[in-house]
Amino acid sequence: MKIGKLFKEKKVVYSFEIFPPKLTSPIKTVFDTIDELSSLAPDYISVTYGAGGNLSNDRTTELASLVKNKYGIESLAHLTCISSTMETIDTIVKGLRENGVENVLALRGDVPVNQFTPGDFKYANELIGYLKHTSGMGISAACYPEGHTENKDMKHEMEILKLKADAGAEHFTTQLFFDNNHYYEYVNKAKQKNINIPIQAGIMPVTNKKQIERTINMCGTAIPKKFLRIMDRYEHDPVALREAGIAFALDQIVDLISSGAPGVHLYTMNNPYVAKKITENIGSIRTALNEAV
Repeated sequence: MKIGKLFKEKKVVYSFEIFPPKLTSPIKTVFDTIDELSSLAPDYISVTYGAGGNLSNDRTTELASLVKNKYGIESLAHLTCISSTMETIDTIVKGLRENGVENVLALRGDVPVNQFTPGDFKYANELIGYLKHTSGMGISAACYPEGHTENKDMKHEMEILKLKADAGAEHFTTQLFFDNNHYYEYVNKAKQKNINIPIQAGIMPVTNKKQIERTINMCGTAIPKKFLRIMDRYEHDPVALREAGIAFALDQIVDLISSGAPGVHLYTMNNPYVAKKITENIGSIRTALNEAV
């Protein structure tokens, strides 16, 4: 099933993201993670384009196929294009389709720090347009409620969002955020641009101090004072900090669902414990809403 169709059938789409291990690391641990996450009955699981992934050792395709074919859960394979040719994209898509995967998250990808060979695509909207006309896949895209790290101007962000929508994106997932007001303002701006594609809220429960520091450096995400107080109070108590991070994410999710967000995408960081705690706590809300459709 195409991911876009899920948003027409459900009031709240609930999903997880996982990432493949490095090619030098054993893959069994993520198999165990998928096994635990599948028991929580998400609507789909996305698989990132793992570090070191390539055509000869494509763990993204392997894991997306496992999610779909072993567990019967829709999978969404991340697909980056910054150094790719059309031929490379065609080969990856062919492999996904042969493994029963029907959905991709079309991304530009990080620009390599060192010199690299440009491919046929410079931006995600170019990849989206190409996939729309050649692949037959369901196409999702990323969006940034606080602006992209390379350009925080929200007018520019809305222009990019519109390009992606016009190119053929059927569903958006946001970068993580900790203040729901950023999400609500973003969705309102999108509607003003006549962008009516579902925008799913991306939430990452932060469970340790290193994680939050890495998040700030990578994403430039604003940290609310309430969250900083949690970090200061529990930074020397790992268990308490983990539970407080889960509680903060739960508050975000309940507020989002209550305010009509069409979906929640949980950045699990391959941590089934966190996903389980959150899923158990929102289960009744999620069920009641979807039964009302």
